[in-house]
This record gives sequence, structure tokens and C-alpha cells, in this order.
Amino acid sequence: MERVVDGIKVECVLGDIAQQAGIEAVVNAANAELKPGGGVAGAIHRAAGPGLAEECRHLAPIRPGTAVITGAYNLPNRYVIHCLGPVYGVDKPSDQLLANCYRNALKLAEEHRISSIAFPAISTGIFGYPMEEAAKIAFQTIKEMAPLLKSVKLIRFVLRDKEALEIHQRVLASIFSEGN
Repeated sequence: MERVVDGIKVECVLGDIAQQAGIEAVVNAANAELKPGGGVAGAIHRAAGPGLAEECRHLAPIRPGTAVITGAYNLPNRYVIHCLGPVYGVDKPSDQLLANCYRNALKLAEEHRISSIAFPAISTGIFGYPMEEAAKIAFQTIKEMAPLLKSVKLIRFVLRDKEALEIHQRVLASIFSEGN
């Protein structure tokens, strides 16, 4: 499923964030130390190889809502943008911190003239953010940012399972429906 807003294609796909050939930058749902871990961070670091962890070592720690950019090493992309999402119910205000992840990632993409970016569902794994609420925040932030984006022309959400994909598709259709 896809929608176009201000000339930017926003789409949702089922897949592996570490296998996004043809996308210039992938977003890592990082931990504060930018180290390999479980979930998205583990998948990205395993696929990228040890060079990614070495570059990240000099950028850590980061705070919730912030984003940093590195090379992608063995990934089929040019860049990795690392975002530290909020731990739901712990890092507050969670909604603003999560929105800042998407906002700051898109700002970095613009600064580096990146045309395509793939996001996971930030904070919805071990950080416990409810999937539908997180999707609403993500798409609303993209809708607000879209008029400011000049380089970014494709925003892809890569979801790990069918349930996450269906939730994101429903929220995408709702937020980017006619008249909204």
C-alpha cells in the first residue's frame, strides 16, 4: 500500500529492514550506545558487519528522540540513520520523543540529499510502544514534514510481520486519506 503526499511516496511493505536494496538510507531502531542488540539493531549490525559498530562507538551515547548517521558498510544501502526511540511509559513525553525520531531522521536525510529512506516501526519491539499509536505518530510526523522535504521522494516502512503491516496500512490510509 502507498500514498503520495507533496510528491513523496509513502509505502508499507513486509520484509527485513537489513535487506532493502534500492533504498539509500535505512533507519536503525538503535539503543543508546548504538551497539548491536536484538531486533532491528541486531539485524542491521549483523548484515552491515563490524565496521558499523566501530563507527557507532564514536557517536554514542545518544538520547531518546535523537538521530545520527553512519555509513552502511555491507548493507545494500549508502547510509544508516540511527534513532533512539522512547521506552514506552518510561521516557517522557513518549509521543514527542517518538515524533522527534522521525523528524530528526528526515532532517538528516535532507542534509545528506538522500532520496529514499526505510523505517522500521521504531520503539514497538522491546521498547513496548503500542503499534497503532506508534504508527499514528510516525505518519502524522511525516505528513507535517512532507512540505519541507526537497530531496526525500520515497519513505518506506518495513514491517516484520503481517499484523504490523496491516496496522500500518490502515493508519497510513486514515492519515493520508482525501480531505485529511
